[in-house]
Amino acid sequence: MKAEWQRSFALARRLLRFSLPYWRWSILALVLILVMSGLINYLPILIKQITDNCLMDQTLPAEARWEELRRLSGIFVLFAVSGHLLRYAQGVLTAWLGQRILYDLRVTLFRKVIHMHLGYYDRTPIGALMTRVTSDIERLQAFVTDGVVGTIADVVMLITIMLYMLIIDVQVALALFAVLPFLFVALLYVNGKLRDANRDIRERQTKLNALLQEYLVGMTTIQLFNREPVIREEFRERNTHLQSAYFDEVRWFSYYFPVIEAGQAAAFVAILGVGGYLLLNDSGLMTLGVLIAFLTYIRDFFRPLGSLSDKAGMYQTAMVSAERVFALLDTPETIAEPAQPCAPQALSGTIEFRNVWFAYQEENWVIKDLSFLIQPGQVIAVVGATGAGKTTIINLIGRFYDVQRGSVRIGTQDVRDFRKADLRERLGFVFQDPFLFAGTVAENISLLNPDLTREDLIRAAETVNAHGFISAMAEGYDTQLNERGQGLSLGEKQLVSMARTLAQNPELLFVLDEATASIDTATEMLIQEGLNRLMAGRTSIVIAHRLSTIRHADRILVMRHGELIDEGSHNDLMQRDGYYRHLHELLQHSPP
Repeated sequence: MKAEWQRSFALARRLLRFSLPYWRWSILALVLILVMSGLINYLPILIKQITDNCLMDQTLPAEARWEELRRLSGIFVLFAVSGHLLRYAQGVLTAWLGQRILYDLRVTLFRKVIHMHLGYYDRTPIGALMTRVTSDIERLQAFVTDGVVGTIADVVMLITIMLYMLIIDVQVALALFAVLPFLFVALLYVNGKLRDANRDIRERQTKLNALLQEYLVGMTTIQLFNREPVIREEFRERNTHLQSAYFDEVRWFSYYFPVIEAGQAAAFVAILGVGGYLLLNDSGLMTLGVLIAFLTYIRDFFRPLGSLSDKAGMYQTAMVSAERVFALLDTPETIAEPAQPCAPQALSGTIEFRNVWFAYQEENWVIKDLSFLIQPGQVIAVVGATGAGKTTIINLIGRFYDVQRGSVRIGTQDVRDFRKADLRERLGFVFQDPFLFAGTVAENISLLNPDLTREDLIRAAETVNAHGFISAMAEGYDTQLNERGQGLSLGEKQLVSMARTLAQNPELLFVLDEATASIDTATEMLIQEGLNRLMAGRTSIVIAHRLSTIRHADRILVMRHGELIDEGSHNDLMQRDGYYRHLHELLQHSPP
């Protein structure tokens, strides 16, 4: 239990660090709370004075009591109006502070997500990440906007009430405070159970979101193979688990208010019993004003106490979400930025692999002792069966992964000496599965790069022969595309993707990853001329199944099981009657 609370407080402190940029506003909110609490909680004392000095004191003349009543009533109205105006101002300021803190946290979390390396996404379900960025942040919202400052306000209200009680009557106040430890013990027990229930909710919510995201992405496969009954059952099972967790949360949370109400009722009975007895027996130890003030304070005392109970549940919910959010923020950067990065004005175009070993998992080597050198302006084709390590070569050059042994160099510089952004902005990538975003055709080509003009986009589209079909669309370059470019053929998506790459004007290196493998022959003929112009003068690595691309490469690297087993021109390799010739014959006889 102690360890749980220590971890919770550590998470809360870390969360509150996001408020440091707004410390001046936070202090102002605290001042407003202090002044507001002092004003509002002084009202029962004014009621006591009105009762005892104006209504019950028969020793003063009626005119004097009337004058005192008007004076105290004026103070009462002034304090009440001022206190509630300050409460309004404090509430608005608190909401503004909370939204600013959440904005900063959301930006920090999203920045972390978009800079995670590809290996992290290979291991982490997208649904789990969506839960972190959306649901978990939403759970923190109530705690940050209302829970933190609201808790401080409630605590200040309680302390102020207790001080005023002690000022009015020490003995009665201490008798009332004696009940509080029992109340807090009960609330702490319920709070621990509620924390466990909240943790179960977040875990089961993540599993449900991950399952739902996977099913939505794979809906075509599910319907093709009639798997709807199976996935309905699995979804129902996980949904039932989530429902059960939510029920546990509601069940434990429902204990809060009965405990508070029971404590308030006991306090009322105790004050009425003791105070009424002393007052009716004319002991002189109790006045009607004191009794009324204490009864008012009991009502006001248990109101923030009940609010604190509500915020305790909010706190536990928030801490479970904070634990998950900070776990993501603490995920180490596998692809670290160099301490002293190199940022050359231009790349030489030379690419060299020196005794490179790489594995995605432990020592299950995908690349084994790979060495080769590509001269500036050369077009290199990489061939091999599936799993030979062809795409991995591209990933290592772009630092989407880092090698475990050896080095990948551009010019004389190890790619690990570059900032990832500095390196990748000089590289052009066209992948086999083109991804288009929801937005206009122009936005998909420019990727919202403000430096690119409409003329730049048209020029790039013309180069790869995409301008024709784009111009024929309803609104041309301003035509809205749906998610993943629905409505376009695969070939059209590929052409838009290639225009995007060209528009970014990769400096010296243009990388293709089976860019034409899924395009029909007619479309390939349209883009081949554009590709040739695009690669002219640029060092290019082509991973392609099409024989036309392989034949015209300056050099071909033949990969097998992660090793470079042969290299040379097409004619040289064909004359050797080796592994390449066997692959070539398979490609030649495979359907386009």
